[in-house]
Order: sequence, then C-alpha cells, then structure tokens
Amino acid sequence: MPQLALIRHGQSEWNLQNRFTGWVDVDLTDEGVAQAKRAGDLLAESGFKPEHAFVSVLKRAIKTLNFTLEGLDRLWIPVEKSWRLNERHYGALAGLDKDETRAKHGDEQVKIWRRSFDTPPPPLAKDHAYHPLNDNRYANVPQDLLPASESLKSTLDRVEPYWTSDILPRLQQGESLVVAAHGNSLRALVKLLFKVSDPDIMEIEVPTGNPLLIDLEDDNLTIIAARYLDPDRAKALPPIPDA
Repeated sequence: MPQLALIRHGQSEWNLQNRFTGWVDVDLTDEGVAQAKRAGDLLAESGFKPEHAFVSVLKRAIKTLNFTLEGLDRLWIPVEKSWRLNERHYGALAGLDKDETRAKHGDEQVKIWRRSFDTPPPPLAKDHAYHPLNDNRYANVPQDLLPASESLKSTLDRVEPYWTSDILPRLQQGESLVVAAHGNSLRALVKLLFKVSDPDIMEIEVPTGNPLLIDLEDDNLTIIAARYLDPDRAKALPPIPDA
C-alpha cells in the first residue's frame, strides 16, 4: 500500500512577519526548524518509509524536507526539485505586510486577491528583483512559463502537469513518497487528490510543518485514509472521495 506524505514547510521568516512571500526565497525561523524536525519524528513514529521525495526550489521547503528526512534516517533517498512545486506567486504583493496592504487597498480587495480561485494580484514588472526572470534558479525554465503573478487556478495549472508526469507514476508503481512544498501548491495537490470543487478548495488550509499522511489503495490509488500526524495543529480535511 503506497503512502503519500504532504508537508508544508515550517514557519518562515515572512510567515512570522505577516508578509506576502510567494516565490521570494526566505528562510525558516527557529520555530520553523523545530516544526520540520517534529515532522520527521512524527512520520518516523508512524512507520512511514518514503522511497522518493519531491520539493520546490525554495529553501524553506528544501530545509524542511532535509530535516524531515533526517528524522526518518532516510537522507539517502532520491530527491527531485521542481519550480512547479513553488508557492503561488503573489506578484506585486510580495514582501508587503498583510495588515498594511488591507489598510491601503481595503479588506474586500485583499480578500479577492488572496481567496478567489482565479483572480491574481497585480503583476510584477519584469525588471523587479522578485520577478523570476531575474533569478538564476529559473534560467532553464522557458520564459513564457514564469509568472509575474498567480491565482490559485494558475498555480494548479502548473502543479498538475508535474503531478501527472512525475509524482503520480511513482505512486502507481507502489512507491511511498514525500512532497515538501507550500500552502498553495499543496492545496493544489489536495484539490486533485480529494477531487475538491473550485469554491471549496479556497477553504482548505494546510498547516506549517504538520505532515498530512495519505494511505492509498494499490490498484487505483483510491484514498483509504488521510490524517494530520499532529492532531493539536491539524486543520479540517475535505471528505475522502468515493472510489
């Protein structure tokens, strides 16, 4: 029976500062490191033994994965990094204080940018330091694929092909996997796995550093069970879809 563990990175510096982060490559806080180490301990206690790992190209997720694999004593397994697992790109909101942004633009507008399924924030200019065109880690990505801003829908549109081409086939072969990524890229995976509607997915929250462990049936990858391993920090999960 393959298992899939989804882990949102531990608390980041900008999580703590209440700033929009997106593709900006901020580090973990001390609390974030502790959450990542706790994730490894919780997965080890559950008996989880991943054979392959996937992670974004942002260091808060990479470090979270490394701490998790260290707790599992499985730093040796293959790891694939992909920009397609990055957080949603928050465009011109990146780096801004969320409360100050609400005061400037109004609660309703910020809610639309944050919570609507298909409305992105204002885009970044191509010469902005936070635009991925100006980051060497994306030098080999076709420029027309690099976003200046994203909605959850466009985040899903870039995550889904990677799920289909790289992650799903390994599960179909019976491998257990761990994916360390971000609130919105993991929300996209939850949408695909649990067959969540567009409106309902906006209500799903993935807590930092708390592994979501999913048991899958061998033949058709039907979800058998799903649970957050730290019940004290768990969020509500969507219903398990019918086979």
